[in-house]
Amino acid sequence: MKIVIPGGTGQVGALLERALTAAGHQVVILSRRPASEREVHWDGRTLGPWAEQIDGSDLVVNLAGRSVNCRYSPANLKEMTDSRVLSTRVVGEAVAAAARPPRVWLQMSTATVYAHRSDAPNDEATGLIGGTEPDAPAYWANSIRIAEAWERTQELAATPHTRKVALRTGMVMSPDRGGAFDSLLRLARSGLGGPLAGGGQYMSWIHESDFVRAVEFLTDREDLAGPVNVTAPTPLPQREFMRAIRVARGIPVGLPATRWMAEIGAFVLRSDTELLLKSRRVTPGRLLEAGFAFSYPEWPAAAAELVRRARRGSAAPGVRQGRRRGPGEAVDANSHKMVTRR
Repeated sequence: MKIVIPGGTGQVGALLERALTAAGHQVVILSRRPASEREVHWDGRTLGPWAEQIDGSDLVVNLAGRSVNCRYSPANLKEMTDSRVLSTRVVGEAVAAAARPPRVWLQMSTATVYAHRSDAPNDEATGLIGGTEPDAPAYWANSIRIAEAWERTQELAATPHTRKVALRTGMVMSPDRGGAFDSLLRLARSGLGGPLAGGGQYMSWIHESDFVRAVEFLTDREDLAGPVNVTAPTPLPQREFMRAIRVARGIPVGLPATRWMAEIGAFVLRSDTELLLKSRRVTPGRLLEAGFAFSYPEWPAAAAELVRRARRGSAAPGVRQGRRRGPGEAVDANSHKMVTRR
């Protein structure tokens, strides 16, 4: 298959590219700053020669969007919104204009669209969309509005010959340097991997191999369209999540931190506490109903596997190693092999 990945130069794009290329597919990355022969320039806003890559492709996986790991200033919020909405809109325009449009368009979204809650899980059928929770800071609603605009832009795209899926994704966990797991592991190794503001807030996650397999599954399943939660079936409170990392790494103690300590830390790191304090209790209802089998449904086993690979500084067993465009090591690709049929 020919697969086009707009915005594919980040951690998630890198692991997808490695897996899909190893499986024998032709992968093209759309990037604002091309750095290899597989990358084609685009600006994420306007149609251009890059659209020729989408015409005749089999699958588009749009990952474009400014990182949310920043202070939520008005300027950054606008950039987060524009980078998602405008890139999604122009991908839709390219698909609509294609003489041979792709069969499937998978669009990155976020599990953050759901309400801040711990009392019950949020699946696609019964989950509560956030933005009005009485126990959440009012400014957290900005993330909800961005996510809603992101998904609505894909939904409104006039692409009658292309099936569209919005990937409401949790944290994708891989041992790559600079990723979410790497940051959490370094936090635990520094002794600060204890409960944060009590640690009751839920964390939704997915192991990298299950993420790639979910992409395969959703590409192949012609009966699945619209929002799909791409998370492991067992979100768990932050204190248990970090405890599993400490156990896997042999770290006996994780010092707790209060909410105000988290605020200071986020300020110093130029990040925002919503990333740490919002309770994302999200479950993959549609994937499970469709028969998707997770390789890593439980976090302790996933954490142990990721820690082993992080300690070796290597890819998963049986795969030659390579390099990302940025800092980081190779990731197992054979276990991600796609068998999607056209």
